[in-house]
Amino acid sequence: MQSLSAKDLTLGYGETIIIDHLDIHIPKGEITVFIGGNGCGKSTLLRSLARLLKPQSGDVILNGQDIAKMKTKEVAQKLAILPQSPTTPEGLTVYELVKQGRHPYRGLIKPWSKADEEAVIQALKSTNIYNLKDRSVDSLSGGQRQRAWIALTLAQKTDIILLDEPTTYLDMTHQIEILDLLFDLNEKNKHTIVMVLHDLNLASRYAHHIVAIKDKKVYAEGKPEEIITSQLVHDVFQMKCNISCDPLFGTPMCIPHGKGRSIFTHQSKASSKMSYMR
Repeated sequence: MQSLSAKDLTLGYGETIIIDHLDIHIPKGEITVFIGGNGCGKSTLLRSLARLLKPQSGDVILNGQDIAKMKTKEVAQKLAILPQSPTTPEGLTVYELVKQGRHPYRGLIKPWSKADEEAVIQALKSTNIYNLKDRSVDSLSGGQRQRAWIALTLAQKTDIILLDEPTTYLDMTHQIEILDLLFDLNEKNKHTIVMVLHDLNLASRYAHHIVAIKDKKVYAEGKPEEIITSQLVHDVFQMKCNISCDPLFGTPMCIPHGKGRSIFTHQSKASSKMSYMR
């Protein structure tokens, strides 16, 4: 099983520093979720871990090697990344899209092999879209389209999968569908999965390990039930909240403070009026 970590990592764009001297180790065979406020560097860190962004200093270590010194195909055989809102060439079928996941194993003169075909079919079946393989990706629903992209990453046959906000723009049903799929992949195949998520309650439900980013560094990391507190939410998101227990899963559940219609207020007023009338 492949390992992934970063040491003394500094990332930025030009003179703007986004991540500053950060150390992180991704637990093998678990689901890790990055959380933090908008613009804190979650996606930037994820891109760097996939070698899509060159560090200004420090190193990303993949399976004991400096990822910057590895060949592109070698990296792609160990680690797959699904960026946020990927675009599909018009008219491409689901099968043709997923087939692209085999590029790291092919050369100019190497023909399509039985192993390539088996990897694609297995990826389609694992994501429950085999029956859609001949459909145009453009014709799919948001949830189905996201499954097709996840199938592409599975066809790469990597131990590590990185996903940048995989539930963005999906409705509640499809968000749970995609996260359930990723949870099952981790449970059955022990994939190391690293995600960026905005929903703190879903992050707490699905993650084994959470990394909270603030002020260009790791503010806290650990099991959700150990680190998700009202103080963390206040410090990381500048929001007051109560932390309760999810009644179904027992994981932390964030209840934000703020304005809204309160049935308790209405009930109190109604109760006072009834008492007065008596």
